[in-house]
Formats: sequence, structure tokens, C-alpha cells
Amino acid sequence: MNRRLATLLSVLSVVLLMPFSVVAQDATPPNDGRYMVKFKDFNNAASLVRSMGGRPIHELGPQKVVAAILPEQALRGLENHPNVEFVEVDQRRYLMGETKPYGIPMVQADDPIFNNNNSAGCTVCIIDSGYYRGHEDLQDSSVAGTNDSGTGFWYEDSCGHGSHVAGTVAALSNTVGVLGVNANGSLNIWVEKVFNGADCAWAYSSDLIAALNRCRNNAGGRKLVVSMSLGGTFSSSTENSAFQDAYNAGVLSIAAAGNDGNTRTSYPAGYASVVSVAAVDSSKAVASFSQQNADVELAAPGVGILSTTPFKVSSLTAGGSSYLGSNVDGSARTSATGALVDGGLCGSAGAWSGKVVLCERGTYSFAEKVAAVANGGGVAAAIYNNADGGFSGTLNGTSTIPAISMARADGLAAKSSAGSSATVDNAEGVAGQSYNGYEYYDGTSMATPHVSGVAALVWSNFTNKSNADIRAALQNTAEDLGSAGRDNAYGYGLVRAKAAYDYLAGSGGGSTAISLTVKKVRSKGKNYADLSWSGATGTDVTVYKNGSTFNTANDGAHRDGPLSAGSYTYKVCNTDGSACSAEQTVTY
Repeated sequence: MNRRLATLLSVLSVVLLMPFSVVAQDATPPNDGRYMVKFKDFNNAASLVRSMGGRPIHELGPQKVVAAILPEQALRGLENHPNVEFVEVDQRRYLMGETKPYGIPMVQADDPIFNNNNSAGCTVCIIDSGYYRGHEDLQDSSVAGTNDSGTGFWYEDSCGHGSHVAGTVAALSNTVGVLGVNANGSLNIWVEKVFNGADCAWAYSSDLIAALNRCRNNAGGRKLVVSMSLGGTFSSSTENSAFQDAYNAGVLSIAAAGNDGNTRTSYPAGYASVVSVAAVDSSKAVASFSQQNADVELAAPGVGILSTTPFKVSSLTAGGSSYLGSNVDGSARTSATGALVDGGLCGSAGAWSGKVVLCERGTYSFAEKVAAVANGGGVAAAIYNNADGGFSGTLNGTSTIPAISMARADGLAAKSSAGSSATVDNAEGVAGQSYNGYEYYDGTSMATPHVSGVAALVWSNFTNKSNADIRAALQNTAEDLGSAGRDNAYGYGLVRAKAAYDYLAGSGGGSTAISLTVKKVRSKGKNYADLSWSGATGTDVTVYKNGSTFNTANDGAHRDGPLSAGSYTYKVCNTDGSACSAEQTVTY
């Protein structure tokens, strides 16, 4: 579920503009004795440097510059030589070709423990709007799929939602674009395209069930994670049964909690067999749009998430650098060029005739900022975030000038180019073509693939574990946010890949020191399960039942029910996750 820009680009395309993002550099420019010396007359310049005790590295004839290692005496001599125009430090420059979205380290997907571990043990089935296979940052191998009739080919994506989800799951580590949770290209991806059109408005519950069935049929013998950034208000008994059957067969299904900002349950996230995912921002605060209810199980980054799209990317180019942006919905879709100026908060019009104006987010609405720029004669507005990361925005109206949003780091970097020529480009592309685009989206849709990706990353390293084991590990190792313990806003908390890995490896728990017996009981015409256990510690225990949990007193016994026909898998754990029983299944 995506609360990104209300008007998506319909079918767009090509002209590759590589997004660049400034990489954190040294707080103080390093001086390791390497300088650039500018000469008035370049004849014999290198020889002069050597005669002064320097060691030339480059002779840059067109610039009349020699780059050299200069001891202190050589430096002073050259600074005072009549043929030397100036001497400056040979500054360091850093690779700026690939961005790590804030969500990747937040969920611990970049931990070194995963450097030499691949994701080949899992298939992630993405049920969405398709997968733009031609994107530079999305893998083309180990990807296949099918599509419902009338939705187009699975490897096409008319609204961009599915490709954005896929990028968070598995964008490649390839020096361009962004990084996904599973970045080394070994993850097996199966795509089910059930949405189509410019807005990918909706699909039927039966479409979802059919897609789930095809996911199961095409897992290729690997552990299967089903990722669903979708949902609806009303439940379906057929759909519920389909997901429960899949869970009983070892599938781990993950879905978005919803973007209505209320307490209503969305489905399939609301089914006991499905992990419901809430969205948090870069400061780990629950997003205002994220639904909060008793079904929420885990939280993950879902505000200002940068990922892959098949659309033309919006950008600011200034001072020879290009910065990725997102179109501010309602602004004019065009390209505009002018001298770059820092407008501060852009709360009122300035002397900005013909200028491209940088505005910091905050205090005033986007509409007020863009209007102030236009009223001051500005030709374009670039609004950068007042917190880490990027964001998507809307004017709730229209403007006569283009406007884009930008990440804070990029906005601050661009300020250093004030006075130089700058271009804001948010123009729509050519219909029928596709771009290697990148955009910032908001939504529990964006949080869901973080959890799906983490589940696959962890499970691939513990393929002897069941779906219930992985689910328990993610719950027990989530970073507790909000109220202590599980709550309706964050569930068990922020999903964490390294913590779950450690838990399953034994350093964070996972012992099977607890002994559990489950017996079927029939009483007064109804079915019950009698659980008895020993070896648990603490005043309470956590009981896992088909992946959902409840706590009960650690008195060694609990009767669960009444139960309808079906299979029930139980496990008893210490509430801190330090020990668990083996699973026991009963069927009625």
C-alpha cells in the first residue's frame, strides 16, 4: 500500500540519468602532503618541482598544473616562486555511484555477517504490479513469473509499485542506484503480476489466491517467502484458508498493515498465518499513516524509502553534480534552469527572479514554499528534507513551476554550488518507454519488503528451520519500540536481520531445553489442545500457535480452545526467547 505521489507517471521512459548521492566524507579535508601546483609558464614545471624536493604524480598540461607530494620545504619554496600562480591541497574525492537507503542498516541487512552468505536458499514471491526486468539495478537472472489475464507481462510495470518493492528486497550491489536487503544477486525471485494500469488500483481476492498458488508451485524447492504490499478492508474465508494452508505447508507470508492511519485491520495482513507489517520513519517513530491494531506483528522502514522504478527520475543538477529527487505532486512537469540560490525555509518571496531555489523542509507547507518561490520570480523549487533521508510530497493543488523533493544530505551538498547554473528536471518521459528510475515512496508497502527481504536473508542461512522458527526469531529479536512489549503500533518492534541470525545460531537463544507435549481433547462436543511442558523459566511463557502468540502462566499446563477443524502447531518459549520447545502439531 503506497502513499506516494497521488498521480503516478503512467507509461514513461528513457533517457538514463544516473542518480548520485553525496557519500559522507572527512569532516576536515585530509592533508597527506599531496598538492596541486598551478604554474604561469608550464615549461619545465615538473623539473622545478623535483628541484625543490617534490615528487610529481601527474602533469596536467591543459590546466598547467603538477600534482605532487611536497615536503614542507618544497611547499614553502613553490608558494613563493614567481612562476607559481597558487598551490592547493589535492583534495580527496569519493565514489558517489550507489546509495544505501537508511532502511538497509536500520534492519541490519548490511551487517558483515552476511557478506559471505548468499540468499540462494529462498524464493521471494512478490505479488504486485510486476517487475521491470530491464532496470539497471534489478537482477535479470534467477527471476521469473506469471501474470493474470489482462495485466500485461510480469516483467513490465505500468505503475512502478512492484519494481519499487523489488528494489527494497533485492536491488543489486553494482555501483549504481541503491542497495536492497539481498544485494548480491543470488536470491530467487518469482513475480506474480496482479495489478495493472497507471494507478494499479485493485485486484480481486481470487487473483491473490491464484497468485499464492502459483507462488507455491514455483518456489523451486527453496524456502518460500510471499511478499504482499497490498490489502483490503474485508476478510475472505477462502483467502484465509488459502494462506493458512500455505503456512501449514511451510510458507511464510508477509503483508502490509495498511495506510489508513486508524485501527482497522487490513487483509491478508489480518490473518493469523500472515505477518502484518507497520511502517516507521528514519527516527524509528511509527508513521502517521500506518494502521495500528492487534494484528501488527513487526515494524520496518516505510517513510521516504528510495528504490527502483521504471520511470524518468526527477533531479537537480548543479555545480557539475546530479542529485536524485522525487516530483512534488501537483507541480508543473517540466525542466527549468537558472542560478542556484539558497532560499532557507522559503516562507516568503525573495529576490529570486530567474533562479532555482533550494528550500529546507519545515515550518511552511510544500504549497506555501513553492508559491513563495514562484512569487519571487523563481523558475523551480528543490525542497530538501529537514531529517535524514528523502521524502515524497504533494501540493494538494498545482503550481506553474516544477518542484522536487530531495534527501537532506543532497540538499546540503547542493548548497555549496549556490551561484552556479542549476537545472531542476521533473518532466514526464516518453510514453511507452521505461527508465532506470529511482523514487522516494512512503507506505506500509515500503515497510513490507524490508521484512520479506530480511526473512529471506536469515532463512537462507538456516534452511533447516521452519517458517514458524523464522517467524519466532524475527519476533523475539525485534527492537522493542513504543510501549514495552508487543503493542498495536509496532507489534514486537523493528525487524533486525543480524539479531535474528544470532538467535537462530544460538547466541541469542533458540535452545530447545523446554519439553512440550500436546494432546487432543474432546469435551462437550468441542475440540481442545492440552499443552504440558517442563524446563521453562520465569513467571510466564510465550505460546506460539500457528505463528501467532499469547502468554500464559508458567505452571506447566494450558488448555487451548475450543478449536475448529484444522491443524495447529504449538511451541512454548521463555518470554525472553532464551529457550523454546520443539514444535508439536495436532490435527482435528
